[in-house]
Amino acid sequence: MSEEINTDWGKSVAGAVICDGKVLLVRHTYGAGKGKLIIPGGYVKIGETPQEAVVREVFEETGVTVRPEKIAGIRFNEKDWYAVFTAEYVSGEAHSDGDENSEAVWIDVDEAVKREDVPDLTKKILISIKNGNLLENMPYISNDSKGRYSFYGSA
Repeated sequence: MSEEINTDWGKSVAGAVICDGKVLLVRHTYGAGKGKLIIPGGYVKIGETPQEAVVREVFEETGVTVRPEKIAGIRFNEKDWYAVFTAEYVSGEAHSDGDENSEAVWIDVDEAVKREDVPDLTKKILISIKNGNLLENMPYISNDSKGRYSFYGSA
């Protein structure tokens, strides 16, 4: 019996860049995240490692160069997976890419987790990182109220 393979299933990454108590966020211009401040990231290209994709995506979206560190968590849903890395700021001035986002901003982490324009998943990621609950310490699995994704981490 042959298995059906979903060729639309994507692999994506994001870089949670926190420097001096501030997190780098971008305001999305399309899709479900339109108008929301999220962690920069995107799809992994064929032949690219997730770590290389984080460096590329953060730079493309913000002009900031980063170095991936640890995995903060992984989100799965019915169409893709999304690995979130903590990423060390290396250099660059944050600015919008003028396409996928309308702004790139540094916001205090404590403020970001309280804002209405920051989605729940981004808040969970930031809280998990702030509490030091990275991949090696995953105490629970959390789902949103509609069961659309799972985030493995701690909030």
